[in-house]
Amino acid sequence: MKDMQKSAEEVGNGKVVLVDADVELKKEIGLMAAIALIVGSMIGSGIFISPKVILQRTGSVGLSLVIWGGCGLLALVGGLCYLELGTMLPLSGGDYSYLHEAYGKNTKKHKTFGNIPAFLGPIPSFLFAWTLTFVMKPSALAIMSMSFATYALAPFYPDCGIPDVVLKLTAAAVILVVSGVNSYSVKYAVRVQSFFTYAKVIALIIIIVGGIVNLANGKTEYLVNGFEKFDDEIETSFSSIALAIYSGMWAYDGWNNLNLATEELKHPRHLVIAVLVGVPFVTILYILTNIAYFTVMSPEEVLASDAVAVTWADAMLGVMAWCIPIFVAASVFGAANGSVFTAGRISHVAARNGRMPELLSFIHARRYTPSPAIILNGFLGLLMIIPSNIEGLIDFFSFTGWMFYASTMTALIVMRWTRPNFKRPIKVPIVLPILVFIIAIYLLFAPIVENPQIEYLFAVMFVLAGLLMYTPFVYYSVHFDASDKLTILGQLFFEVIPPRGEALHPDHLE
Repeated sequence: MKDMQKSAEEVGNGKVVLVDADVELKKEIGLMAAIALIVGSMIGSGIFISPKVILQRTGSVGLSLVIWGGCGLLALVGGLCYLELGTMLPLSGGDYSYLHEAYGKNTKKHKTFGNIPAFLGPIPSFLFAWTLTFVMKPSALAIMSMSFATYALAPFYPDCGIPDVVLKLTAAAVILVVSGVNSYSVKYAVRVQSFFTYAKVIALIIIIVGGIVNLANGKTEYLVNGFEKFDDEIETSFSSIALAIYSGMWAYDGWNNLNLATEELKHPRHLVIAVLVGVPFVTILYILTNIAYFTVMSPEEVLASDAVAVTWADAMLGVMAWCIPIFVAASVFGAANGSVFTAGRISHVAARNGRMPELLSFIHARRYTPSPAIILNGFLGLLMIIPSNIEGLIDFFSFTGWMFYASTMTALIVMRWTRPNFKRPIKVPIVLPILVFIIAIYLLFAPIVENPQIEYLFAVMFVLAGLLMYTPFVYYSVHFDASDKLTILGQLFFEVIPPRGEALHPDHLE
């Protein structure tokens, strides 16, 4: 990739293009906004879709509740590990920045583990950016937009299925709106996130209060013998448990989202407080919400429902049942907004370091948003809504995600030796990243070993396909003159300019 800090004369042949302004993303995220980003990103479609899938894969109410609690604990342990990384390297981009620091630098000042060859070192961080930019974040946005459409339209189609074209057009509208808001203003995007976080918490509290009332009235028949199988045909295995954890961790997805926007925090401590408050809070809400479901619905009814919260509301709230689909739709909309907010930062930081097309690193000249990166994420999300198998998207998303969680844990461990003098405001026991790494490896291989599916091979092939882009365009820096012209057109069309450049490593040496 060519140097992004060019003058207009060098690339524009006399054309007037703003490229020399010294701009960067602004620090717009305060403490409450940081907590809202964590909580709002985590609470989305998962708590309303995953109960059915987890129950189906565990075979009992009790084991499904254990999975929900265990996933919350895993998210918290993972969050603690990411706190060490995020406070040691307060750079946006999350896993990309950590993998780049651990493996992508090989200079006299910064040694990589075992002096990795120059060709191999940047590969982990590039493949992370490649996969999240082109698959994981767009597919997550597609899942949430489809979930929003399902819940928002459910009251209008009480006795029949929602037409597929209506469902997908509504999902597309959600993607366009949230992408537009995030491209327009960071401040407005944060306000939208905070508003919808309150809405989704209210929705879960309504369900939890209903569950408490039912428990007080002795409605515990589905909980008393919770560990008994309700269907002998459902087999519990290492593979099914791993897939159940996939769905559970999908519901918790977002616990590390704030690490993707660290540079925009008003104070570094906000990262720590947001994670330590947000993740346990969501875990408690999730467990209580699932208990509330089973005070009204039998396991068979949960499995038969396409919208568990709506079915619960129909049985529990009577004429007020209409409010739950609205709250749920608001919940999913807020999660989609949080996903778009963080997705744009990944490709922006990678492009800033020369790992992605330089246009993706550009920032709007007046609004200081990474609008090209956000627009790309929205466009890919629109493509992802074409298939309708949300469960399949969740499995693919989770499988590829755990590849990089494992890689990031190795980065944390490696930097204990290669970066011993970096300041670590938070330093977790080494056993925690090792534990997360072991669990990630289990989640990677258990489903493959016990129930091989071609989809897992496709997932690995797509990740490795990034090497076809990395080798010529990153390692060998192959460049076409036409790309300069396209970059200029993009600058003029989106009114964007280059950022300050690759973020310098903060002074974190003791």
